[in-house]
Amino acid sequence: MRQEHCPVCNDGGMPVFIEFGGLPVHCNLLWSSREAARGAPRGDIRLGFCQGCGMIYNLAFDPSRVQYSQAYENSLHFSSHFQGYARDLALQLVKKYQLFNKRIIEIGCGKGEFLSMLCEEGHNRGFGFDPSYEKCEGGSAAGNGITIIRDFYSDAYAEYQADFICCRQVLEHIQDPSAFLLQLRRAIGKQQDTTVFFEVPDVSYTLRDFGIWDIIYEHCSYFSASSLTRIFQETGFTVLHVFSTFERQFLCVEASPVSTAPHGDISSAKDLELLSSSVSVFERNYRDKVRAWNEKLGRLLQKGSRTVVWGAGSKGVTFLNSVRGADRIGYVVDINPRKHGMYVAGTGQQIVPPEFLRDFQPDTVIVMNPAYKDEIQANIVQLSLTAEVLVA
Repeated sequence: MRQEHCPVCNDGGMPVFIEFGGLPVHCNLLWSSREAARGAPRGDIRLGFCQGCGMIYNLAFDPSRVQYSQAYENSLHFSSHFQGYARDLALQLVKKYQLFNKRIIEIGCGKGEFLSMLCEEGHNRGFGFDPSYEKCEGGSAAGNGITIIRDFYSDAYAEYQADFICCRQVLEHIQDPSAFLLQLRRAIGKQQDTTVFFEVPDVSYTLRDFGIWDIIYEHCSYFSASSLTRIFQETGFTVLHVFSTFERQFLCVEASPVSTAPHGDISSAKDLELLSSSVSVFERNYRDKVRAWNEKLGRLLQKGSRTVVWGAGSKGVTFLNSVRGADRIGYVVDINPRKHGMYVAGTGQQIVPPEFLRDFQPDTVIVMNPAYKDEIQANIVQLSLTAEVLVA
């Protein structure tokens, strides 16, 4: 079924402002062969904008096409830069909400890295929910005060009560986020002192800074500060704090349960005006950026530049499947060892470790996320490479 109304405020009018097809349904599903990767399922994207609350949603999203299993790999914790961010965030939350000897739930815990940080810092007891969890080298194992449930969080686990509930980079994947938050509110019940913390990609970064490679099929919901605030307020929470982080790429909300949801228009008129303005020019800016990269990559390949992409996550997959000629790039570099030897969805490049570049000696390295440019540049220097570094 297709979503035809806003999943936040239920407005029936969500005009489409950009659409395109043929992007892989999964960016973070690992493929063991080039042929399988090139035959990965593809889907359409039709982004609609709700002028009432600022929500942006893929109206063509079909949840039956998205499957999360142990082959799904999107951990960023192999990056020292990201680890530093996550560690600082965990410390901030532990101190702010006095999370010492408490019970903590993480919904969509991945390999359990962040949950482990929260538990280690405050000697807490942790419960993680994620169907893709798999204990492996470099990840966080269950034990040491942590229990992992390999399942989606649902009403079936309402008996798991907690003082703090966190959920990072998950809400944007859920077809009906309001229903999900209402379910969470029911599970919390009368325990009014529970704090919830959610982190999502900030669509304002995508629109404002032209972070166009963040548009992927797996993300059906794209939240702004306005829509994130409103969805929590309308599902039984009072919003304590909304803020952007990780170089303005992520949006975080801290909230607590209330007995009665507020009524009336609770969206910021200024935020909506700014968002509407960005939406109105986004399609042109998107096409211009893709066109510029078509030309830039074409020139590189024409002169025989040995070019690699650094970053086999969502941004890299979208870039490779959107830019003309990108299928001719031979390799994609990633520091996550779980991805090495696997292949990129849609275009089929092999994913290689940074050390591979010592022998390959690339002329050009295309960095997919500017937040990691300094870290990648340091790796390039350490490998004694002379490659030009470009940020996509």
